[in-house]
Amino acid sequence: MMADSMRRPKILGLTLARGGSKSVPRKNVLPIHGIPLIGWTIREALKSRHITRYLVSTDDPEIRDVAVSLGAEAPFLRPAELSTDGASSVDAMRHAVAWVEAQEGVVYDYVIELMCTNPMKTVADIDGALEKLIATGADSVIGVHRLEDHHPIRIKKIVEDRIVDFCLPETPETRRQDLKPDAYIRSGAIYALRRDHLMVEGRRYGTVESRPWFLTPEQGVNVDSWVDFKIAELLLAGRETGG
Repeated sequence: MMADSMRRPKILGLTLARGGSKSVPRKNVLPIHGIPLIGWTIREALKSRHITRYLVSTDDPEIRDVAVSLGAEAPFLRPAELSTDGASSVDAMRHAVAWVEAQEGVVYDYVIELMCTNPMKTVADIDGALEKLIATGADSVIGVHRLEDHHPIRIKKIVEDRIVDFCLPETPETRRQDLKPDAYIRSGAIYALRRDHLMVEGRRYGTVESRPWFLTPEQGVNVDSWVDFKIAELLLAGRETGG
């Protein structure tokens, strides 16, 4: 659904934050360069010129309290069945959108999911992705970053104890700077989409009308292990000090 050109589009910002992380327990509220991990996303989301309302969807009272202390809304605790390891982000997002729309008695135009496990995105990325989504009429605009050393040409499989090209052939002369075509991976930082793409079609991305928002490889760091946590901490420290 495209927003009426005579009014400002209504955009719901969402951050999903489960309490049950196993790889890095309690990671969403752990301090990373002096701020809870979730706080980096909240800080940038609250600067947005385009987000109409922003809230955190969590099943965890501590995460809710931390989010609220940092200025976000967390007006409900997400149902347990939407907070398991197997629960889908799409279902959790749809629950949040339905809750807000029922409360306000309105239908939003767009939804943007800002993943708290990716602390490197900035408000420029958030607003840029939304502006591209609206200007192009795309189904979704997704944060991506370019693959370099992990280009598909360099991915292998093992067949009968032999190293075999996984999908694209690699020659001995292939240099990293010559790898073509350019390959990209979803960063997990930003999913901006039409409301009906989520609520009617049940998708976050994946159609021919999914467009890219380009991030740097450093912005693609997603905290899913202690190594990721330490890398993100070093990157954030460097960014905040101008290093």
